[in-house]
Amino acid sequence: MIPEIRIEDFSYPLPDARIAKYPLPERDASKLLVYRDGSVSERIFRNLADELPAGSLMVFNDTKVVPARLFFRRPTGAHIEIFCLEPDTPAEYNLNFAATQSCRWKCVIGNAKRLKADEILSLDAEGAEYEAVRPQARLLGREGQVGTVEFSWQGGIPFSRVLELCGRVPIPPYLNRDTEAIDLERYQTLYAHVRGSVAAPTAGLHFTQRVLDGIAAKGIDRENVCLHVGAGTFLPVKHSLVSEHPMHREPFVVSRELLCRLRDGDRPVIAVGTTSVRTLESLYYVGVRCLEEGSPADVEQWAPYVRSYGPSREEAFGAIIKYLDDNGLRELKVGTRIIIVPGFRFRVADAMVTNFHQPQSTLLLLISAFVGGDWHTIYDYALSHDFRFLSYGDSSLLFRR
Repeated sequence: MIPEIRIEDFSYPLPDARIAKYPLPERDASKLLVYRDGSVSERIFRNLADELPAGSLMVFNDTKVVPARLFFRRPTGAHIEIFCLEPDTPAEYNLNFAATQSCRWKCVIGNAKRLKADEILSLDAEGAEYEAVRPQARLLGREGQVGTVEFSWQGGIPFSRVLELCGRVPIPPYLNRDTEAIDLERYQTLYAHVRGSVAAPTAGLHFTQRVLDGIAAKGIDRENVCLHVGAGTFLPVKHSLVSEHPMHREPFVVSRELLCRLRDGDRPVIAVGTTSVRTLESLYYVGVRCLEEGSPADVEQWAPYVRSYGPSREEAFGAIIKYLDDNGLRELKVGTRIIIVPGFRFRVADAMVTNFHQPQSTLLLLISAFVGGDWHTIYDYALSHDFRFLSYGDSSLLFRR
């Protein structure tokens, strides 16, 4: 049954002064709130390894943020902002980034009320470096706020290079400032590898090589998943009832090796960030689909709530592995729209590292589900002890209740 949850019940006062507008000079100098067995304590992030169970498995999201904000102008001189969401043609990220003449993306288009389909837009920038490329954009069609845009350019360079040359890092709108030079480095995790996100998995922004070395020294293994974070992560819940809020799709990739470790192991699993949690928990429902239908499919928003599920985690993950083996594949590629709200049954993640999230957000719902509804204890402590909030803010280590 789909839970009847009112988003107003997941609000708290967040003064603008508590939102971290910039990162600290050192990534691992952030505060770390530790929530375990209903109690809260305070540490420094660089000592994270001291709080983790020895022999755990830690799962990171190695997606990489792309400079997805582009600024164009109409022949009239009007300025148009285009925010790339996900590739349309080619639909595969790597193929799209490798295109050398044109490609199409699903985009959010600002100041576009009078923009006509097929109107040619020119890059809103000047300089010799842009003249060699001369990017143009053309709106092909639109559904609501999202349109399909065709980009074309000269010079024979890949589209990834066009974005690097002409785009800006899409820092969160709640920072209320323009992208600056510091964001090029700090709005990216140390271990970012696979291009595709338009928002950073911000729990990972605190990790330094020093912290990673401390984790390894404690016998904690690291594995990666890759979920490309979409702009929907910033979308507010506009409906009073959460059941009326539509979740956006995000693609993810998980290796066969990690699936085997999750199926066969019984050690604690620590997810770095809500994106890793959503990926890991989605796997169970992908596995059930493989058991019942023989192949994977996207996980729909309310799939965990609309029926009961009998298979064990081992059976579900085993079904995915069998599908991969039968088809000569080394990794699972699928998508998820899963929403995690109070009442959700966690099957994989035992602990998570995460920042402090906005009031009335789907991420705060996830936190509440993870800590058995005890989110007020955590956030009241953070507010009363000068923790910094949101993407560039402080961190927490939460153990599931």
